[in-house]
Amino acid sequence: MKVFVYSYRDFDEGEIFTRYSNEYGIELGICRDAPTLENAYLAEGYEYLSIITTEIDADLVTRFHELGVKMISTRTVGYDHIDLHKAEELGVQVGNATYSPNCVADYTIMLMLMSVRKMKRIMERANINDFSLPGNQGREMPNLTIGIIGTGKIGRTVIKYLSGFGCKVYAYDLFKHDDVKKYAEYVELDTIYANCDMISIHMPLGDSNYHLINQDSIAKMKDKVIIINTARGGIIDSAALIEGLESGKIGAAGLDVVEKEFGLYYYDLKSQVLDNRELMILRSYPNVIVTPHMAFYTDQAIDDMVHHSIKSCWLVEHGKENPWQVRCSR
Repeated sequence: MKVFVYSYRDFDEGEIFTRYSNEYGIELGICRDAPTLENAYLAEGYEYLSIITTEIDADLVTRFHELGVKMISTRTVGYDHIDLHKAEELGVQVGNATYSPNCVADYTIMLMLMSVRKMKRIMERANINDFSLPGNQGREMPNLTIGIIGTGKIGRTVIKYLSGFGCKVYAYDLFKHDDVKKYAEYVELDTIYANCDMISIHMPLGDSNYHLINQDSIAKMKDKVIIINTARGGIIDSAALIEGLESGKIGAAGLDVVEKEFGLYYYDLKSQVLDNRELMILRSYPNVIVTPHMAFYTDQAIDDMVHHSIKSCWLVEHGKENPWQVRCSR
């Protein structure tokens, strides 16, 4: 079988792709650029694609279908960048890839600690030899009530980590897990909004939770709430977040993802004017940490992502059950 890989990275994925393609007997085609209508023709003759977090809209899904592609596998947990409705309409299967939850959970805890201890301000001041104290006073984790929205593998791992800090933890998810109940209390979203000093988001993005964090939900939150997002940018309304920060309602934010990040992250754009005004505004605030979608980026995670993308395609080709298959929910 043959798999065409877009956004192929020699420096961190190359050896891993070679190893797993040999293990599964797969012939690889590679393109170091993201898939576009202009380079889609490269996938002709390949029934399987492996991509990352780049937009695959209806036109691109249609073009790949015309070229004979029967499955698109994204080397990411999230799949909101793929038009699932069009894929389902055309009979193109979609798969994602899971990886160790520790990478994002570790990063989430880091953003929490950096936000609560005002680390951006401390580091920026220290760089200009300002070692003064005013404005740098932080808070201690055991004194905080923290809300975790989404208790999948990553959310559950974050909750387990938080149990070691001694803080009170509330959790929200449509599907409850017994192991969460050892460390956290499941509550409704409004309870999290009203009672939590810090709220961390850990859910995939879909139509039902687009702009879940918006002007109305922020108004329900505690004053000076800290918001952490290592999930998907579209879960937070950037305009509402900015308004909350400027009014002082939101005390700080730690963001590894933002809206409209497609086409920006993972590219060297230092000589360009970026078409994302909200990102520029958020980066300018002393109480907002913005990182370029890096929470996943560890050696173990990259190995898992490539392996599961390759294996997902192999399972479909051999008519076996595919645990990474993504179905459209209408």
